[in-house]
Amino acid sequence: MLPLSLTSPGDLQAGIGRRAQQLRLELDITQAELARRAGVAIRTLRRFEATGQASLEHVVRIAFALQAEAGFEALFPARPPQTIDDIISAQPRQRVRHK
Repeated sequence: MLPLSLTSPGDLQAGIGRRAQQLRLELDITQAELARRAGVAIRTLRRFEATGQASLEHVVRIAFALQAEAGFEALFPARPPQTIDDIISAQPRQRVRHK
């Protein structure tokens, strides 16, 4: 069953950019300084803060520069076992079969 969400992917992206900007401001770091620490172009950082759009690599670099990388650990968590058979056959799958 899929979780019900009232947030679109674009809204989620924009929120991440805004939260990164807010953290940067709380840490009293300029955009130029954060871009330098993260190793990204200042235009990339500005676009990310304004829209949330950036490559995953750049988002991770910015998160590390802001010391906020721990949030990435919660992405894509493993599903807990649903049945006893799931526990018995707890071998991780490598690929999905074609139907």
